[in-house]
Amino acid sequence: MAAQSSSTGASQAQTRDQAGPSGAIAAGRRARQAVREADIRMLGDAAPPYMPDQLICAPAFEAHEPDTRLYLGDCRNVLASLPDRGTVDLVFADPPFNWDVPYEGDWNDGMERAAYERFTFEWLDGCIEALSPTGSLWVNIPDDTAAEIVLHLKRRGLVMVNWCVWHFRFGQCRNTSFIMSKVHALYFCKDPDARIWNPDAVLEPSDRAAIYNDPRTMAKDTNKGMRVPMDVWYGQYWGRIQGNNKERRPGHENQIPEVYLERVISACSNPGDLVLDPFCGSGTTSTVARAHGRRSICIEQSESIATSAWNRITEVGMVRKGASSGRSSAIHAKRPSKKGTPAT
Repeated sequence: MAAQSSSTGASQAQTRDQAGPSGAIAAGRRARQAVREADIRMLGDAAPPYMPDQLICAPAFEAHEPDTRLYLGDCRNVLASLPDRGTVDLVFADPPFNWDVPYEGDWNDGMERAAYERFTFEWLDGCIEALSPTGSLWVNIPDDTAAEIVLHLKRRGLVMVNWCVWHFRFGQCRNTSFIMSKVHALYFCKDPDARIWNPDAVLEPSDRAAIYNDPRTMAKDTNKGMRVPMDVWYGQYWGRIQGNNKERRPGHENQIPEVYLERVISACSNPGDLVLDPFCGSGTTSTVARAHGRRSICIEQSESIATSAWNRITEVGMVRKGASSGRSSAIHAKRPSKKGTPAT
């Protein structure tokens, strides 16, 4: 369902989106226009552009019901020749972070900063061109590149809907700074009023219901005791995928939990819609998309990684379907309420 169809009037939509005097999405529209007019330049703009050296038109792997394709090669080559350009309903991207990870194949994960920014802008541009007018784009990215991506998407005319945070309790131990325990989940769209948005598909128990026994939340006309998730994501099954985790795929770096993709795909696409992931990795996006009846396209530069991901997508499948919604994320136990008075 489109965002505009989920409200019963403009005033209600404004109230829902309000995060200050004029509302966050309204502010996002103004920011988009201001950034485009400012003609802001970043380090990557001066780096030499990438020229696609080959057009990759045929997928290396393909399955049906629903249509699922995996292309092999540099995502910039694939995106430049993708026959589905302009029709993709949802893009989810978890790109290389440029942290010197020893990925399979000949990928250089230690680029000079300008070159990495140029690479980032180019694959983002390819994804924007692939999006339909009602489409949304999500990017999973750490602190050091989040700001550049936000600024580039605004200057390309997209509107920020949310700057979410994926929070996990077990960050990698360090003594030189605070332990990193989050990654940014950036949610942009082409048209806030026409975007696909399904809030009822991702509801969770509210703190009012889960902790405070507040009768007001049970007195609502719909979705009693439930709410749309907050923009910091954590809880059961939301940790980093490592060790003996049921979802763990050996040989894959930086695997994202299924609940993360399930929330994004459920909220921002409908059954039968087309989902695109330019960095396939372990195949989580297409695995979840396929389990929920979405068509999908993913791209991977390493043949061995692609082969392993395809096995997961088509043979193993999703192992925690439905785990992203309906579970409380409350951080306190339920509190007893005083007899005759609502809990506060």
